[in-house]
Amino acid sequence: MSAGGKQQNWRDTILAGLANYIDAGSIVAGSAALALWQESYHLTNSSVGLIAAFGPNAIGAGVGALVGGWLCDKIGRKKIYQWDMLLYAAGMSLLVFAVAPWMIVTGFLIVGLAVGADIPASWSLIAEQAPDDARGKHSGVAQVLWYLGPVVVLLMSLALTSLGILGARLVFAHLLVIALGLTLLRSKMHESRRWEESQRSDAPRLKVSELFRGRYLTSILGLVGMYGFWNLWSGTNGFFFPYILRTVGAATQAQSVAIQAVSFFVGMVSIYFVFMRLSDKVNQRTLFIVSAVIQVIGMALLALFPLTIPIALLHVFLLQFGGGFGAQSFFQLWSSEQFPTALRATAQGVCFAVVRIALGIFSFFVPMLNATGFTNLAWILTGFLVVSGLVGAFWAPRNQGKSLEQLEAEQRAA
Repeated sequence: MSAGGKQQNWRDTILAGLANYIDAGSIVAGSAALALWQESYHLTNSSVGLIAAFGPNAIGAGVGALVGGWLCDKIGRKKIYQWDMLLYAAGMSLLVFAVAPWMIVTGFLIVGLAVGADIPASWSLIAEQAPDDARGKHSGVAQVLWYLGPVVVLLMSLALTSLGILGARLVFAHLLVIALGLTLLRSKMHESRRWEESQRSDAPRLKVSELFRGRYLTSILGLVGMYGFWNLWSGTNGFFFPYILRTVGAATQAQSVAIQAVSFFVGMVSIYFVFMRLSDKVNQRTLFIVSAVIQVIGMALLALFPLTIPIALLHVFLLQFGGGFGAQSFFQLWSSEQFPTALRATAQGVCFAVVRIALGIFSFFVPMLNATGFTNLAWILTGFLVVSGLVGAFWAPRNQGKSLEQLEAEQRAA
């Protein structure tokens, strides 16, 4: 490939991968603003529950991925990943200019749907345009952007704390500006060549029902099991992380933000130096197992030892370092590789929807679990990581170095 072609590929990967930045940034921005809005607009517990369940972190994103993934395979990646940013901008505008509870609830729902729709479109595009020997590296860029989103939002929230609700509006406004900019920049991107070839009249016609039979169903179950249990840990982890910070003495807002920002930075370093450099070259199953073991040890520390500053910092480091080349990074990569081009985004949407909707349902039970005691919750979360690691260890494919066409042929022959 020419130097110009490689540069174009990386540019397209970054533009597509910014879906991850917006996804994670929206989640963190929403959680940071929720307390302010609850106080100012006297939101009921029901309203807060709706926002948490149907926003970008859970059910809203899941439904968006399910519908968006199917449309992505029907009408093309370009139309979805370009125009869904306008839908996102509409929802984010409601949050920026919210003056009533209905605007907040509606805005979060629209944002969740748009974020969910963008994920399968962007991930499919990244996999389909990346060189066969660098899909992991290109996927890693999107994961770095996923970690970068929360860092930027956290630092902005800290800097704008004194402004109250206005500060929250400005944080949302920066996401709105990025979405509008992406709409413009993505309009210049080309449609996926592989998707266009899958739409030719002589290309085999595949039905969605085929995803729920044989090898494709096995892949869906493997992906949902591996990533779903990890995501239950990840979603619940955010609930008790403030407890850790308070317990070890990091009670101020500045200290809390600093520790969280550092944790995300460790994740980005891990993605760049481990996942992006090794996932295309080494046994991917082995790499995943190493990550799972590191994360299980990191989580088990909180269940086994008193919560001191050294234990808390070691916990954060192990979870974030191991996570950089673990379940989330491999979920994006493997969900792009395990299905034919004609059904790739649909399959990703199905997997993503099951995982996010499950998290939304489980979130209702987190306060009850937390009430049983911190040590009990730590063991439960360790168990989630163990199950995720076992599923991945027994199921994980070894796709490094293979073209998507080769993988598709292997799937059909299985």
